[in-house]
Amino acid sequence: MIALDFRSAAWPPAPLDAAGYFYRELASRVRAAFADGAEEAVAVIYPPAGHAHRAWRLAAIQELAREAAPKRVNAIAGSDDDAIRQTLAWLEKAPGVTGQLLAVDAIAGEAR
Repeated sequence: MIALDFRSAAWPPAPLDAAGYFYRELASRVRAAFADGAEEAVAVIYPPAGHAHRAWRLAAIQELAREAAPKRVNAIAGSDDDAIRQTLAWLEKAPGVTGQLLAVDAIAGEAR
């Protein structure tokens, strides 16, 4: 599994702008991870964000997962590095899980 950590990207604060940024600047990196055929699974790591970001993030990951099938694409939202590592390890052992957005912070992946 390859983890693409997009937490330090220049995310716009508004959900619609953030979605546009993801599709314009970052989605191609997810697709490229599968281009050579070596990767079986990709995990996108998003920074925490408010609830208004959940819908576009989930839709993007679900569509990328459909496109990549039978390979897997999932996302993790949060800032707790240990929780992210544990979730990545769990995803490695969960071959049936794809198209999911998993929040790992105590505040359910929302910005503080």
